[in-house]
Amino acid sequence: MSARVTRETVLQIFRESGALLEGHFILRSGLHSREFFQCAKALEQMPTVETLAAGLVEKLAGLDIETVLAPAMGGLVIGQEVARQLGCRYIFVEKEEGDLVLRRGFAIRPGERVLVVEDVVTKGGRVRETLDIAAAHEADVQGVAMLVDRSNGTVDPGVPVFSLLQVEVETFDPDNLPSDLVGSSAVKPGSK
Repeated sequence: MSARVTRETVLQIFRESGALLEGHFILRSGLHSREFFQCAKALEQMPTVETLAAGLVEKLAGLDIETVLAPAMGGLVIGQEVARQLGCRYIFVEKEEGDLVLRRGFAIRPGERVLVVEDVVTKGGRVRETLDIAAAHEADVQGVAMLVDRSNGTVDPGVPVFSLLQVEVETFDPDNLPSDLVGSSAVKPGSK
């Protein structure tokens, strides 16, 4: 990490903002976990958004990005700020009848150099959906940037990956919970 935005800085931001939660959680993937990153809490204050985006932008040195593409909801705030700092266009995909789609008149031209930006990745499902949309438009995807890689680098989208924080957070199949989580009330704190 850069001298400006270190791993410790990112963890401190998440702890102080109440964005790093502990308990029994159901992740978007359907897996259960004892920890949850509620990035929206960390991104409430624009100076914090600027700091985190600057850390990501520094990691993107050498890439020539024309457009930042973010999946709604998680990638919206950080994606827009990354695009602002890169001085490029910003668009997003959003849910329509359960699937991510490109709407609102947004278009991607063949060969357009795109960066996908997300807040947190565990299994990479939303990133894959976003990459599929970019591929369907024949974009030249330069990489995927994220604030938190909960997979600790195990998600491979087939393009370069840039993250501010790589962590390995234990996840559990709902039918195979550890004894301390069995019988406890699980919370799904993501966007509703």
